[in-house]
Amino acid sequence: MTTWPDDDVILYDGVCIFCSRWVRFVIARDTARRFRFTPIQSDYGSGLARAFGIDPADPDTNAVIHGGVAHLKSDAALTVLSHLPGWQWTRVLFAVPKPLRDAVYSVIAKNRYKIFGKYESCFVPDADARARVIE
Repeated sequence: MTTWPDDDVILYDGVCIFCSRWVRFVIARDTARRFRFTPIQSDYGSGLARAFGIDPADPDTNAVIHGGVAHLKSDAALTVLSHLPGWQWTRVLFAVPKPLRDAVYSVIAKNRYKIFGKYESCFVPDADARARVIE
């Protein structure tokens, strides 16, 4: 098992509009400011991606490092959601078989640019959230 020294870091595709909306969603609800963020296009993010077997040039998942361990695909989304105030109920979704959860996740991930679009450059959060970005 590969581990990572930083904890509660969300790796996301910084040019993906859907992924950037996910980051905004988490920022708005993470009142404890637990999570930090890194775009896969940054030096830190691409190093993190490679460490966990994600191709930085063609990412098919976001990831969250929690407890030093990388959670990918549906596990990443549910891990983050289950740690946000008011969203702990999402833990019950871990009962859905992982192959089924990941299949749904993969369909969305594969088509995210077609469905939601793509930025020309990485999404930059506002000044307050910017302090939580690792590049």
